[in-house]
Amino acid sequence: MTSDEYNDCGPVSGWDLHCHTVFSDGTKTPAELVDIACAKGLHGVAITDHDTTAGWNDAQIAAQSRGFPLLRGSEITAQDDHVSVHMLAYLYDPENEGIVELFRSTRKARIERARRMVSRLAQDFPITWDDVRDQIKKGEKTTVGRPHMADALVAAGFYRTRSEAFAGAISSSSKYYIPTPSPTALRVVQVVRQAGGVSVVAHPGDYSRNRRLLSDFQIRRLADAGLGGLEVWHRGNGSDERRRLLKLADELGLLVTGGSDWHGAGKPNELGENLTGDDVVAQIVQRGAIGLVS
Repeated sequence: MTSDEYNDCGPVSGWDLHCHTVFSDGTKTPAELVDIACAKGLHGVAITDHDTTAGWNDAQIAAQSRGFPLLRGSEITAQDDHVSVHMLAYLYDPENEGIVELFRSTRKARIERARRMVSRLAQDFPITWDDVRDQIKKGEKTTVGRPHMADALVAAGFYRTRSEAFAGAISSSSKYYIPTPSPTALRVVQVVRQAGGVSVVAHPGDYSRNRRLLSDFQIRRLADAGLGGLEVWHRGNGSDERRRLLKLADELGLLVTGGSDWHGAGKPNELGENLTGDDVVAQIVQRGAIGLVS
């Protein structure tokens, strides 16, 4: 892999390292993810479903059958001093005891939180837990979250799209919202590092997710604990935040990544709209406990 050409929006070619499938809150299968990425001419793609590795095998089979490079990873919901932090974790050992326990506890907490939110919603919207379960594509293998509640509201005719539901009843500012019980970002960095993986803070400059973003101090603290990088090239990061994050990454020796945060039809984000250069992917592969699939 060689370095790519860059512009103000990041690499003009490369890998999309932030993608979701039906094993969490995406609408496409891992095989469809690989097919679309291949058709778009991407250099490779990462599967990063929430708090799970359940889609890895399907993605690996699809990638190998097409000879298309695949990076295996996950997105882990965390928090740092009341700031919601999403951590992308790449190429860790999925059988590591620490990572297995982390996912077990986070998935259990997600289910309990989802049931409580549905109970709140049901006071004003006639939907049930079974209605939400109908939106889950892979049964117990699927990581359940707000998108499935949104899809249930769409199916019941209360909203036209998932995005509309997220702007309404599913919004984090609505009376029905309950925060996701989450481990600290510091713990996630440490667990991923112990499992041989590379951790990257997803969309750290996105004010639509947090009124207060991770500070320089908080990012430095995570870097001291073994954080691998920052997702700078993401549609949610404004230009000022991108400049701040690039400066911090340079100062702290962190990798700079990019990804679309693709969810298929679940979000307007287009696969490949933000990319990671080949040179950065090569460094992730070099550091990871498991290899690239191709």
